[in-house]
Amino acid sequence: MPTRKTKTRTSRNTKGLLPSIRLGPRFTRALVFAYRKHSGQARKASTIPYIAHLMGVASLVLEAGGDEDLAIAALLHDVVEDCGGHPMLRQVRRLFGKRVAEIVDGCTDAYDIPKPPWRERKESYIRRLKKESADTRLVSAADKLNNVRSILADYRALGESVWSRFNGGRDGTLWYYRTLRDEFSRKDKNRITVDLDLGVQELESLTACPPHPLGEE
Repeated sequence: MPTRKTKTRTSRNTKGLLPSIRLGPRFTRALVFAYRKHSGQARKASTIPYIAHLMGVASLVLEAGGDEDLAIAALLHDVVEDCGGHPMLRQVRRLFGKRVAEIVDGCTDAYDIPKPPWRERKESYIRRLKKESADTRLVSAADKLNNVRSILADYRALGESVWSRFNGGRDGTLWYYRTLRDEFSRKDKNRITVDLDLGVQELESLTACPPHPLGEE
């Protein structure tokens, strides 16, 4: 007798809609926690509060069918790296549970300040990502998609000068997001990874022919 398939958290109902997702007091506490821990931080070379990125990542996760734990992990995915390392990870586990802490841990590429050299840190993260859970990969992909969309918007406004804000510069940053795109595409097929692929392709297309300095033909 054939075995009955079990639906995943992101399965759709007969009308093609994602199942209802309930957000309760834990999500509210996580949002306030993230806001307080990242208070005073801004996105790279901007005045945009960092919480905007965290809310954007959580939004992508929810739109892809992620549950409350995944949305909370999205809000907290940078809190260990930017706000306290291993002691912060223990606090996340105590306040929001083992599953959230494991996802946040999987999304963290540095635990100490100063951080290791950029290229070394990113190569290590990519190697780890290959073995991470589907939950972690979903949140990580949402993080990278939000970043790529921000880079695209800034590139359209600023052109090649945008690369000066990144430790990897133009070539290193493009290498990083191409490699991530390829890794996520290897076994993850969802709206986030599809949009990440499209975003990286657009970024490659825009940067293939850098604009001439003003006044040149």
